[in-house]
Amino acid sequence: MTDDPNLLGAFLRARRELVTPEHAGIPVHGVRRVPGLRREEVAMLAGISADYYLRLERGRDRHPSLQVLESLAAVLHLDDDMREYLFGLAADKPRRRRRARRETVPAGTAKLLAMLPFPAFVEGRYLDVLAANPLATALSPRLTAGANRLRDVFLDPEEQEMFQDWETAAAYLIAGFRQAVGTGTDDPRFIELVGELTLASPLFQKLWARHDVRPRMSGTVRFVHPQLGEITLNREKYLVAGTEGVMLVVYHPEAGSEHAGKLSLLASAALSRPGGNAS
Repeated sequence: MTDDPNLLGAFLRARRELVTPEHAGIPVHGVRRVPGLRREEVAMLAGISADYYLRLERGRDRHPSLQVLESLAAVLHLDDDMREYLFGLAADKPRRRRRARRETVPAGTAKLLAMLPFPAFVEGRYLDVLAANPLATALSPRLTAGANRLRDVFLDPEEQEMFQDWETAAAYLIAGFRQAVGTGTDDPRFIELVGELTLASPLFQKLWARHDVRPRMSGTVRFVHPQLGEITLNREKYLVAGTEGVMLVVYHPEAGSEHAGKLSLLASAALSRPGGNAS
């Protein structure tokens, strides 16, 4: 990975390869040698010259106009999150190479984490687990300080078995990771993590090449717990004020549901272990 990667060009190339000619309304005659759309087809549909689009993909022009970006977003069928990401890539300015920075948990957040009656942990920009309460660790032993969500979901078979649809969960996770990182791909932590996972996981390599982007957002997660069986929890993610991308993640059940009962059993077991607490 270079100090000045062509993020805009890589994104455009990956997304055009995912748009079929049929989806774009282009008749297909004979065998096509490339997946998705050709460069000249994207240029034609966007109303720009093929030469200019080639310059964009090759990084010779990294600051197209708003009108060009809007046209490309439409041709590539980008949703709102990917459209915003595309605009951010085009507006990016040259940066000095970053030094690795240690992410920390603010004292107030650490106190809140200890008091929460639900599984909760603090997640860094690169999806490192910075802190976790005992109930989170009881839900998954990988939810502990020093772990990394990407590494565990892509490389740990026991963590993969926690998800009913592991590959879908992995796809959402990697899309959230790309959105969180944005243009900060010169950070040593990013380079180390992506390099490791690209070599170790074919699925990571495949999903990373798609350039999917989604915000790290709330939603519903269905776990398959080794003791409790299936348990469905709501997941909330809160940005920690005064940090750069650090988030508090909380899992909670629907009140009165069978999943709330299962979580209560898990809490009782967790608090009965050495080191558990009643907060």
